[in-house]
Amino acid sequence: MKYLASFLLLPFFAFTALAQVSFGKPEKINDGWSFILSDASAAPDSADRRWRAVDLPHDWSVKAPLSPTLASCMGYLPGGIGWYGKRLFVPEDRRGEKVYLYFEGVYNRSEVFVNGHSLGKRPNGYSSFMYDATPYVEFGGENSVAVRVNHSRSADSRWYTGSGIYRDVWLVYANSVHIAQWGVYAVPQVATAKLGELSVEVALENGLSAGVALTVVNTLADARGKSVAESRSKVALAPAQKDGKITAKLSVKNPQLWSLEAPNLYTLKTAVLLNGKVIDEAITATGFRALQFSPDRGFALNGQWIKVKGVCLHHDAGVLGAAVPDEVWRRRLLTLKELGCNAIRTSHNPQAPVLYDLCDELGMLVLDESADEWEFPKRKWIAGWNVGMPRFEGSADFFEEWCARDLADMVRRDRNHPSIFAWSIVNEVDYPNDPYSHPVLDGEEAGSFTQPIYGGYKPNAPNAERLGAIAKRMVAVVKEHDRSRPVTAGLAGVAMSNRTEFPGALDITGYNYTESRYDEDHKAYPQRVIFGSENGHSFGAWRAAADNEHIFGQFLWTGIDYLGESNRWPSRGFYSGLLDFGGFTKPRGYFRQSLWSGKPMAYLGAYPAPKNADRAPSIDAWPVWNYEAGQLVRVVCYTNAAKAQLLLNAKPVGNPKSYDAQTGVIFWDVPYEAGTLEVVGMSEAGGEVSRCAIRTSGRPHALTVAAADTVVFGSRGVAQVVLQVVDERGVPVMLSDDEVTCRIAGGGLKLLGMEASNNADMGDYTDNVQRAFHGRLLVYLQATGQEEGVAEVEFSAPWLTKAKIAVSCKRGK
Repeated sequence: MKYLASFLLLPFFAFTALAQVSFGKPEKINDGWSFILSDASAAPDSADRRWRAVDLPHDWSVKAPLSPTLASCMGYLPGGIGWYGKRLFVPEDRRGEKVYLYFEGVYNRSEVFVNGHSLGKRPNGYSSFMYDATPYVEFGGENSVAVRVNHSRSADSRWYTGSGIYRDVWLVYANSVHIAQWGVYAVPQVATAKLGELSVEVALENGLSAGVALTVVNTLADARGKSVAESRSKVALAPAQKDGKITAKLSVKNPQLWSLEAPNLYTLKTAVLLNGKVIDEAITATGFRALQFSPDRGFALNGQWIKVKGVCLHHDAGVLGAAVPDEVWRRRLLTLKELGCNAIRTSHNPQAPVLYDLCDELGMLVLDESADEWEFPKRKWIAGWNVGMPRFEGSADFFEEWCARDLADMVRRDRNHPSIFAWSIVNEVDYPNDPYSHPVLDGEEAGSFTQPIYGGYKPNAPNAERLGAIAKRMVAVVKEHDRSRPVTAGLAGVAMSNRTEFPGALDITGYNYTESRYDEDHKAYPQRVIFGSENGHSFGAWRAAADNEHIFGQFLWTGIDYLGESNRWPSRGFYSGLLDFGGFTKPRGYFRQSLWSGKPMAYLGAYPAPKNADRAPSIDAWPVWNYEAGQLVRVVCYTNAAKAQLLLNAKPVGNPKSYDAQTGVIFWDVPYEAGTLEVVGMSEAGGEVSRCAIRTSGRPHALTVAAADTVVFGSRGVAQVVLQVVDERGVPVMLSDDEVTCRIAGGGLKLLGMEASNNADMGDYTDNVQRAFHGRLLVYLQATGQEEGVAEVEFSAPWLTKAKIAVSCKRGK
């Protein structure tokens, strides 16, 4: 049995759990909620059996049956209106303190009540928000917390959103005088090998009717916990003052820089003292790193010019929907990093806080994006992507009221993360005729955007000239809260936007799929910093970035397969990722590894040889060696070696072949012969640098545990188990689709979900039975929090030998 490092539940830094709540004494209140998928009542009713017990995070949409009657943009899953309820005891000794409720994300159009009083509404389903519940709290007694979630406009996004309270919820007790939410802002002003200077700003609130004199102490500690710098500042706050502020500078000699290879982090402790007593404190992760952008040389991190090898990511995880545990994100990011990926674009909204924490820790850059539309809704496909007539639901109805607040909150929430290297204010809002139009669309310059589905210039559509003014407003919002990073956007209709003020409002400019304009626009706009903000997987798209010094990188669409934006039924989602729904690496992931990774690698795949022998080799060849005897089979090798030698049953197939600089793929057309197919990656001199083999498999014989977590920590920890179908010799049977059943006995463990990553399987994902796909299956197991112990987990399938594993559940981290 193989235990992969990427599965281990490595501990976060101590500050991770508190990083999102920058003051007071926060405690997570995810357990013990009630839920009803109805708009009938605002409080749990024991007589109404439709109310059921749930723990958060919770996504009700992914628990529902898939149906072809539902919108393809939502992955054929429903929305609706739901209520959440919780009884919350607030001790009497908390009287005199402030009581807040902090929500990391609720999709969407939520309203929060305490003891029947509305605390407020938040329409954006991706924004984190907080309410002061103090005026309505019953101290020394139980309090009713209710949350109404209105996702009745279920086709309001181009991709799957999920529904409900799908991120963590916190209860925060605080002194009446405290640090403001997201009130600690730490940004490196100098980051060199010899000197690090950290600028610190602390915002303070006084909830008292009297003035106060405070001392604010900022202490910076390195990864070993050793204090390396400290500052003390005094500030006086007037009665009820909400905008108090201090600034400080912390200097460190010979700092350990944050980089992709060595993501060194420091811990900033901010303490607020009144009359010598600590009344509030915050713990913030920070790091020293320098960002540099050039229209001619691209992007440099800590003075080193690099290529950004990025992927776009949506926020779901297949069978888990939008409620994705931390451990799942960790495994996915580690897998992407192993493929050579060094950056994430949060498409197209702020992500869960844990994603940024992990990128800080693991050494991955983040392009933090805020929105997919502005004042007008985009097309939302109902019967399949680009099929039939779309609908136009979305977030445009609350854009004017909430756009500045939502964007500011994203920046203030995330600005301390050293992994974030740029802000994106929007994605593809300039897609021609969806909805904006411009006379340039009637000319040759419009290129592919004159295709019939969109047509040419539409004079009755909103004029694209409007985009410049909105972009300037959004950029100003970002700059108000962070000037240390550039602002960008993903432009889809560059030819159209070039006729507006939109690109000029940005610091750096993202081009979606328009690699053909890189050189042309570099000449026409010599001061413009250009990069690929969304790109296809073709070899040519990568060469457009790799071969041009002035293009600092690309972001593939997409890094991981996601629900929604589906094709015609049956289709769960969009299937272009390097990883599939279960986080398994697909063939195109290995192809990307051959382009992006500096570690020697080789991969073998095969498929029936095309009739046209000159047809370019595929980047989607699965490692299957089961064909008819004598059948001509195309064998492809994805490698970063200079050349490769193919072996069939230990016999060389021709001479070594050199790397193909036109396709990035080495291939052979070979008559099939059962046995072992192997490739040896070689240096230019002929020495072996890498090796890969695939074998002919027999009939499915047994289930095996290929990789697993055997210990789960914490009350809601998650174990991930990979099952593989093998033949009698232990060879993986890639063609297997056996139906697997999971049973758990004892130990405080429950089944969270089973994911085979089959995009066309529209069956039941809520039970303990699931068919394998490509001979494998990922099983998510979660601690119930009720007891410690050892759970025995059994996996069975008709006619196959069973697999068993023991998983220990332990309290604490």
